[in-house]
Amino acid sequence: QVQLVESGGGLVQAGGSLRLSCAASGRTFSSETMGWFRQAPGKEREFVARITRGGGRTYYADSVKGRFTISRDLAKNTVYLQMNSLKPEDTAVYYCAATRNNGVSYAYWGQGTQVTVSS
Repeated sequence: QVQLVESGGGLVQAGGSLRLSCAASGRTFSSETMGWFRQAPGKEREFVARITRGGGRTYYADSVKGRFTISRDLAKNTVYLQMNSLKPEDTAVYYCAATRNNGVSYAYWGQGTQVTVSS
């Protein structure tokens, strides 16, 4: 059974940092693109960052560029999202996702982890 399990969310003051982790199990994701998305209350889910298979390339939403860093540990089958200089508008549930057969769409999703940034 394939699972993506996020952790590392919590409550932090504006300007603070958090590091999210997404541990994958059930299969290896080294050949897949993995990404982070978020959904704030009353808003649609939005793209945050993605990292290609092997970790060769990273992409970010404009709203987080320069503040967030996505990385992956292939040996641990885990992807990370380092979030610095957090803002109240970063408050959301953060989801990890992975493609299947290196497709365009994300086939696997985690349950999400809450990030709350207080002003």
